[in-house]
Amino acid sequence: MKKRIIPVLCLLLLNSITFAQQANEVSIIPKPASVEKGIGAFIISKHTNILAKGADAEKVASMFNYFLNKKYGFVLKINNTVTTNVIVLNTTLRIKLPYEAYQLKVTNHSINISGERSGVFYGVQSLLQLIHENGRQLSVPVVTIDDAPNFAYRGLMLDVGRHFFDIDEIKKILDVMASLKLNRFHWHLTDDQGWRLEIKKYPKLTSISAWRDSSIIGGYGDFKPFIYDGQRSGGFYTQDQAREVVKYAAERNIVVIPEIEMPGHSTAVLAAYPELGNGTGPYKVAGYGGVFYTIYNPGEPTFKFLEDVLTEVMAIFPSKYIHIGGDEVPKDEWKNSPFAQLVIKDNHLKNEEELQSWFISRIEKFLNKNGRNLIGWDEILEGGLSPNATVMSWRGEQGGIDAAKQGHDVIMSPGGYMYIDHAQAKDHTTEPLAIGGFLPLDVVYNYSPRPAALTPDQQKHILGVQANMWTEYIATDNKLEYMLFPRVAALAEVGWTKSENKDYKNFSENRLPIFLKNLERSGVNYRIPEADVVINNDAQTGRKTIAITPFIADSKIYYTVDGHKADNTANLYTSPILIPYTNGRPLTLKYIIVTAGNRVSNEFIVDIK
Repeated sequence: MKKRIIPVLCLLLLNSITFAQQANEVSIIPKPASVEKGIGAFIISKHTNILAKGADAEKVASMFNYFLNKKYGFVLKINNTVTTNVIVLNTTLRIKLPYEAYQLKVTNHSINISGERSGVFYGVQSLLQLIHENGRQLSVPVVTIDDAPNFAYRGLMLDVGRHFFDIDEIKKILDVMASLKLNRFHWHLTDDQGWRLEIKKYPKLTSISAWRDSSIIGGYGDFKPFIYDGQRSGGFYTQDQAREVVKYAAERNIVVIPEIEMPGHSTAVLAAYPELGNGTGPYKVAGYGGVFYTIYNPGEPTFKFLEDVLTEVMAIFPSKYIHIGGDEVPKDEWKNSPFAQLVIKDNHLKNEEELQSWFISRIEKFLNKNGRNLIGWDEILEGGLSPNATVMSWRGEQGGIDAAKQGHDVIMSPGGYMYIDHAQAKDHTTEPLAIGGFLPLDVVYNYSPRPAALTPDQQKHILGVQANMWTEYIATDNKLEYMLFPRVAALAEVGWTKSENKDYKNFSENRLPIFLKNLERSGVNYRIPEADVVINNDAQTGRKTIAITPFIADSKIYYTVDGHKADNTANLYTSPILIPYTNGRPLTLKYIIVTAGNRVSNEFIVDIK
């Protein structure tokens, strides 16, 4: 009988030690500025209360309960008379912390989070990541955290012009953004392939411009001429739906910045209102991506249309910034338009580049008059930059560097580091169709938004960083999430954590796997990263071995070494693989990863020499 009891006691002891070790781990993305670990843990149960000090704290308490219920299926009572077994949210400090900064102190008996509303909200997000679950018990390690962001602007852009995503998916993305302390959602609402926002004064924008008859199959260069799917595609957000998204985001400390493209990327509009073009119609909502030569004419009817549209946009979106695009504007139509040439002459402009600058400046004056500021892609530098404009630098960093040197604010978003519509593996054939380029997780993570070419004073104009998700080849929610995650987690650390405090190995090996398991639990799709594959020499046999360690714990690996497809009928990996005798010929290892939640990775391929 004793022989049976001892192993059970050992197992219980081992489990308690493992739980204690887990409870003492601090795994937060983005990495906090200062973490001081203690001994012990605070236990959260259904009897734990929330004490909210201040009206703003009560709002955050409601959001804490929202996320707690979403993850664990219960909420805590908000009780402002309790003193023990309590989570204190305090927005009434006499000494105010900087905007978005917070202090989080966990003891064995209480949790205290202090700051202004935004800071307490982010303290709550850190707390949610600190919670460890062991059976029915939730614990938080004893810890003291002082934290504040490195950049004020930490953004994610989602293009819904190429493919439409409903507000449930938008809200799903906003929830993950909030957990990662991202605070700007750039909503790209219009393009050649579709207009996505109800404008009451111009109903044809939603009856005509929001829909296309067909979309190309495959990538832009796969078939010439294009092959079309023959399926009507599109959609739009009503103004009430857009307001709903704005409110939902604001509760999560996220500002929604709308983008209304001009003077290019306007083919969808011209399909409904051809009189705003340069007489090169007929126009049709485009079924493929790329740069289109169809642009607005620079006449009074165009400006009236755009001012009417922006008036309705500003009534929906309280954002300080309105994004007007300004990118990829071929000037051929203006060069060939007698009217455009007359505008150039009458306004003493040198060329079509200065005409674009004049066009953008006129829109900026309208926005400024209404208390808003203009953001545009770095092409707005061409022909002279509008006086109060903020530049979003996407064609590398040079546009941002030039703008900062001129004293303009900048958001860094260079394609080589922040275009997360790019492929996540060198071998594009192993990945879903992507727009091109290779952007792995570590390249995103290691990006620094403050160029060394700028002086410290000039670097102050770098407001922050943004990743961009263009959706020419992304038509489903699952693929959108696959392309976003885990790279958006790396973006979060670029925006929040100071460079000297970043550590890719710690991020990727220690904290990211936990974050991805939480994503899986929340029903969010993501790309399962490659396993760590190490080739060693076996001392006993003298043969080489292949050790495969999955990125996410408790995952299974199925593999082949004969070049054939790996799926769940292949060999189950249980220990290092002895490489077969090959007479010097190379082998190909193929494997898939299946997580504990039955998510299946792509097939990964490794050449073994």
